[in-house]
Amino acid sequence: MSHPVIAVYPGTFDPMTLGHIDLVRRVSQLFDKIIVVVASGHHKKQTLFTLDERMDMVRELVKPY
Repeated sequence: MSHPVIAVYPGTFDPMTLGHIDLVRRVSQLFDKIIVVVASGHHKKQTLFTLDERMDMVRELVKPY
């Protein structure tokens, strides 16, 4: 029984760019599953988008993968 190979891609994604999406697309072809983790970004003074907005954007943009 083989185990699925999982990749984890963490970031603040403020905002998620075409480069981020391209990386998700390419990685999704190499791994069985990719988990995109949206960091709260507390280390930054201020983010452009709220955590909820960034999570919603990421969910929508990576849906095809």
